[in-house]
Amino acid sequence: MPVRAVLFDFSGTLFRLEEDDSWFAGMELIDEDGRRAVDEHAQAELMERLTHPTGGSVTRTEEAHRAWVNRDLAPALHREAYLHALRDAGLPDDHAESLYGQAIDPASWVAYPDTVEVLRSLKANDLRTAIVSNIAFDIRPAFRAAGADADEFVLSFEVGVVKPDPRIFHMALERLDVTAEQAVMVGDSEENDGAARAIGCGFILVDPLPVAERPTGLIDPLRDRGLLL
Repeated sequence: MPVRAVLFDFSGTLFRLEEDDSWFAGMELIDEDGRRAVDEHAQAELMERLTHPTGGSVTRTEEAHRAWVNRDLAPALHREAYLHALRDAGLPDDHAESLYGQAIDPASWVAYPDTVEVLRSLKANDLRTAIVSNIAFDIRPAFRAAGADADEFVLSFEVGVVKPDPRIFHMALERLDVTAEQAVMVGDSEENDGAARAIGCGFILVDPLPVAERPTGLIDPLRDRGLLL
């Protein structure tokens, strides 16, 4: 059956949160040895907690665990979960708030080099597109700033469902008026994005590399599938 629509994940697929050294200016970590500046190693650890904070190194209370599990369903829970992860790393409250503010600012998210071209080319080929993302803030401004767009945005905090729950994929398909067999999901998570295969969608896995290291990570696999010329 011909593909009529492409579903995309957001973070690590179309855009990536890439830090600026200025975010960490004047920041300190507090631990049992006292205060210390945020060096390159600490900066990398903090960014890991902001982008992939699933490791066992984060100590969570039962309440903090509940916030983490449900973080992409409500902005307040998202804020609570990520501030806890940053404070657990040793950041004082004011510095944790500042860094978290950068992470949820759409202006901090950088489009991959081929994101705009891919979305425009799919539209020119009469293929429908939807962004299907586990996220707790509005990412539409990031798309507008980059000059990119999609037909639909299916965001977990707006629809009350997170990937890999099949309902979020069904919502996207219904909005696009296509069947699962007519759609392909593109994302960087085998577990979350790859779950679209369970309802009959195709799936393309991409590598969430730094933006400068992945110039054609979208175009190449979509061309291989015959979705782009």
